[in-house]
Amino acid sequence: MSASDEALLDRPIWSALTTSQKHLAEGGPRALRYPVDMTPFADMADMSAASFAALGDLMSGSHVAVLFTPEPVEIPAGFKVLLAEPGEQLIGSPADASPRDAEIVRLGATDVSAMMALTELTKPGPFAARTHELGTFLGIRARGELVAMAGERMKPGNFTEMTAVCVHPDHRGRGYAQALLAAIARQIEARGEIPFLHVFSSNTSAIALYQRQGMRIRRRLQVTVLMKQG
Repeated sequence: MSASDEALLDRPIWSALTTSQKHLAEGGPRALRYPVDMTPFADMADMSAASFAALGDLMSGSHVAVLFTPEPVEIPAGFKVLLAEPGEQLIGSPADASPRDAEIVRLGATDVSAMMALTELTKPGPFAARTHELGTFLGIRARGELVAMAGERMKPGNFTEMTAVCVHPDHRGRGYAQALLAAIARQIEARGEIPFLHVFSSNTSAIALYQRQGMRIRRRLQVTVLMKQG
């Protein structure tokens, strides 16, 4: 893996929508986004007024656009910032781990309502009705209830992002997050790809967990959530 390969991760959304997930891209040469029922992620070719105008053309009503950028974004008139926070991008192979007294299962379309309920409770990041179509999602159930999950989201080049790593509050402390993270990473690596993930810089406990698992912080990115005004 060269430095030029890793450079794709400096703008992971744009890189994904112009490489491995270009079949999902909506927009044109100046601005691209995923389908809104998959994820609100979007990005632009640059930070010019023309590119922001193109992004605005892709947004309607109460839709938001979530940007991951190397530097803070200067927002022009016509947009409202709902969130602007730093996040850490980690890369590497998490150590193997097995769940205690639980089975990891593959999740699919019939599990969407349970997946959305769990992510609404635990707030790991945006999760929509079709997010599960972006990659494989794995979960753990207890007495028939989905209590932990993790999956795949952005795919810039030969990298695959691990996402929605979450555990129901009543089932924490059992190693479920570690086990699911390891299981997702193993399937990514089996395809010859490299796992990475994002976490808000303020979430120090999650960052510490990922580092204990063997991942390294690659760089800090800026997470900006925008809405159109007017």
